[in-house]
Order: sequence, then C-alpha cells, then structure tokens
Amino acid sequence: MSKIKICGLTRPSDIDAVNEALPDYIGFVFAKSPRQVSSFHAAVMKQRLDVRIATVGVFVDAATSMISALCQDGVIDMIQLHGNEDADYVNQLKQTVSVPVIKAVRVKSKEQIIESQSIECDYLLLDTWRKDKQGGSGHVFDWSLIPKLDKPYFLAGGLNAANLKEAASHKPYCLDISSGAETQGRKDRRKIMELVRIVRSEDK
Repeated sequence: MSKIKICGLTRPSDIDAVNEALPDYIGFVFAKSPRQVSSFHAAVMKQRLDVRIATVGVFVDAATSMISALCQDGVIDMIQLHGNEDADYVNQLKQTVSVPVIKAVRVKSKEQIIESQSIECDYLLLDTWRKDKQGGSGHVFDWSLIPKLDKPYFLAGGLNAANLKEAASHKPYCLDISSGAETQGRKDRRKIMELVRIVRSEDK
C-alpha cells in the first residue's frame, strides 16, 4: 500500500500537526518557493519532529555540497531533486551521500517516464508539467500516462482528499501532497489528519 508524504512544512505548528498524524515522510523545501526554509530553520524543525517520520529535502539545481552538508548534519533523510539535474549530477551526488535520492519528472509523455528510469536514482517522482514552474503546481496530470515501472515512484501534483483514493489505485510507492494539505497557503492540521486517515484506511 502507498505511503504518504506531506511536503512544504514551514512552521513549528506544522511539525506538531504531522507528529499527531504520523505520515511516513515530510518535506522541507530548500529551493526558492513560498514554502522555502533555511538550513537552520529546517534543523530546528527536525529536532521537533517525531523520529518515526522521515525528512525529505527538496532541491532545484542546488550545489551538491549544500545537500551533502544537510545529510551529514542529519537534517534530511532523503533527497528530492526537482530541477534540471541530469544523470551526471545524480551520479556525482550519490558519491557524496548515502541517503536515497528521488528524481522528479515533470510528466509530458509515457515515453519520457520510461526513459527517466535510466537515471541512477532510488525513486522517481511524477509531477505535473507546467512551463513556468518546477513543482508545486497544484494541478493533476493525466495519470493514464503512467506506465508499468521498474522503479518505485512518488505521485505528486494536485493531490487532495477528494482524489487521494483514485491516486492510490495507481499503486505509487508514496502519495506526495503539498497544497492539498493547506488552507490559504498554510498547512492545515485538520486536512493533514484527514489525508493520512484516507491513506491508512486503504491499508486495511
């Protein structure tokens, strides 16, 4: 059954909410974004986070030295690359870190998803393609484009309580939710609790 990730946490109250709901993963966004956090802020929130929840650092074309430092300091447990990082970048990064790497694919076609499996990452993340954005679009893409994959994948893009069960039917490794867990741009405890409840109910 699918796991669940709540991405884009920025406040201590966000941490308190996920500590209560206990998703499998949470995401700290280090790229330029309304949800961006500094390395220091992320470290403080990590200390507050329940140890049963893994942290994913989200980056867009970042220096590998920055990512490595966050891993070495124990701030992040996984790396999500959401920019134009190519195979050489991923290979270089994996020589300096020991944590799993997720590579995001902004979906345009089934063939593109299949080709992306050649990247030496541990997971793919399938997200909505938009010309003006690298991620966090809040829009769903055509899930019928998802082929049978050899790699486990995170499914992102416009997920919310209304479509989460349908999304889970595509058997992603993890359902990745950001704006669907928010009200007026802020993480909403009630929505987080409901999203985790829906995913956990699929496990029964």
